Amino acid sequence: MSENFLTDVNTQSWANGRHEVQCVNVIYETMDVRTFCFKASSPVMHFFKPGQFVTFELQINGEQVFRSYTISSSPSVPYSFSVTIKRIPGGQVSNWMHDNLKLGDLLTIHGPVGAFNCFDIVSDKVLLLSGGVGITPIMSMTRWWYDTNANVDITFVHSARTPRDIIYYRELKLMDSRIDNFNLNIVCERYENGESWNGYYGFVDQRQLEIIAPDFMQRTIFCCGPPAYMDAIKKLLTVVGFNMENYHEESFGLPPTEAHEDAQQQADDNANIDIDTDDLLQVEFSNSGKSIKIQPDQTVHTAAALVGLHIPKGCGLGMCGTCMVKKTAGEVEMSHNGGITDEDVEDGYILSCCSIPKGDVSIEY
Repeated sequence: MSENFLTDVNTQSWANGRHEVQCVNVIYETMDVRTFCFKASSPVMHFFKPGQFVTFELQINGEQVFRSYTISSSPSVPYSFSVTIKRIPGGQVSNWMHDNLKLGDLLTIHGPVGAFNCFDIVSDKVLLLSGGVGITPIMSMTRWWYDTNANVDITFVHSARTPRDIIYYRELKLMDSRIDNFNLNIVCERYENGESWNGYYGFVDQRQLEIIAPDFMQRTIFCCGPPAYMDAIKKLLTVVGFNMENYHEESFGLPPTEAHEDAQQQADDNANIDIDTDDLLQVEFSNSGKSIKIQPDQTVHTAAALVGLHIPKGCGLGMCGTCMVKKTAGEVEMSHNGGITDEDVEDGYILSCCSIPKGDVSIEY
């Protein structure tokens, strides 16, 4: 008879939802970039898909603010997780995090969620393209492959302003020196007086890409960076005839102001539509005992607001997962952008910001 030497572990596992976490470390990466490390108050295995993000629920100057940040650590180190944040001039949340967050502080987060990850998008030959702090999801994937000795051929290309702005540089060089299937390439826009740099400089173009990765047309590409960076990469790839089905990028959608204006315009448009009362759909919120009839094409989130219920919402585009609620009856049409998992949907959860009732529905809220 064979013996079983495996022991059950009673540690809880992380799942998409609302969590309280504690800041346990702050790492200074560059002059304007810091990594904040978190863990739960009791041991929790923080499992997530490398490349996913969490949304922070913060109180800043008496205002509730939501902001999404990619997890930069790897689930191969599961008892904590990290986000790496660049201080943005005038950035409400990034400046608050840099100036105020300290060891021991408790914060509320939502997630993890996101379709941009290396579990759902599988390839054994990848080209990783990142610009600035867009390196964070790319680094999470790379750390996972490195820690698990994955048989993945990795070409890593990171663009930074100057050599002193390269995030995770020492760790990247260590990886490059220790495994054969990792090819590190750094491109600096410029170098300043007193800096020494013998790598690529300028901006990634077709010629550089052909030198760095002659076989890039056969690779799966993961890309993350500022919008201008990703637009330039997509234009380059389109010109050379790259199969864009093999191109994947991270994006949290419209900037908050534009998203708000877009949602407001949509609400105004709906308000001007002449709807027969027979077409109205009832949305019931069972926990609060409230209900309302709404027009077709209005969302569950709109229904909640009309009866005075505040469902937290970060992006308004079905990406951050903040507005997740449980549907107990009826059907909805949900057009999300990675902010909810298939498992959550099977359990009856929806994202209220992008869920339109197809008939009368009941929501547990």
